[in-house]
Amino acid sequence: MPSYRAKRERLWPLAAATLALLAWAPLQASAAEQPRIASINLCTDQLLVTLADPEQILGLSPYARDPFRSWDKDKATAFRLLSGEAEDVLALKPDVVVAGRFTKRATRELLKDKGLKVTEFDPARSLDDVKKQLRQMGALVKHPERAEAEIAKLDSAIAQAHAAVQRKPLRVLAVSRRGWVSGGENLTTSLLSAVGLRNAGGELGLKAGGFASLEAIVTLRPDLLLVTDSTDFAEDEGRAFLLHPALEKFYPASKRLVLPERLTACGGPTMVEALDRLAAEISRVAP
Repeated sequence: MPSYRAKRERLWPLAAATLALLAWAPLQASAAEQPRIASINLCTDQLLVTLADPEQILGLSPYARDPFRSWDKDKATAFRLLSGEAEDVLALKPDVVVAGRFTKRATRELLKDKGLKVTEFDPARSLDDVKKQLRQMGALVKHPERAEAEIAKLDSAIAQAHAAVQRKPLRVLAVSRRGWVSGGENLTTSLLSAVGLRNAGGELGLKAGGFASLEAIVTLRPDLLLVTDSTDFAEDEGRAFLLHPALEKFYPASKRLVLPERLTACGGPTMVEALDRLAAEISRVAP
């Protein structure tokens, strides 16, 4: 008959395995509870890739790898690209679909009609809105601590940007293709304010934004222009507007702040780099 010691030694591996299983079970259950998410909007792409676990991401919008508009195009290569239509999203059977408030309405409504949960994000019009979006996505993917870490980075970038604040509040006009001007009530205004600059677009009577003539821009006489690139090649008429001799005369490179579109197309984690870049540009053009 086996001794007590022999029985104990024989049962010990089984007990250890049982304890390991009990410890592993909650982790497995926790992983199973993480929602599987598809994104059909460029801005929700960036929030999702930053805050979610890779295995939670079923697919991203068609623009996720766009080199001009996507801030995290390299990270996006690890994930499936969706068409932006409802069919391929339905095939994935996600727990949640994230979209922008202005993402194609017919697609959003069809997904809802098919029983999918669609969470919509409003456009960020200020740095405070950016923080709200980070928290919204952090709660959705069940990683609120990651959202708070990103907000801490943003607060740090804002604090550093204040070091570049101009004593005189220079007036800046954000101009892009064909004379599109950023108005006074948007994310650009919030970014400029963080570094002590004033968006002159509001002086043209524009809220969110709109087109302005060359004459209107020259007459407004902002101190600086904010543009998305510094190239001197006009590949089309839209780009040629920014290279017009009148603008070139009054606003050479020394009077143009350059902030790539991929940093301002959305709010979210891009704002840290946008603030750093803007502060560096102010130092470059400062007299």
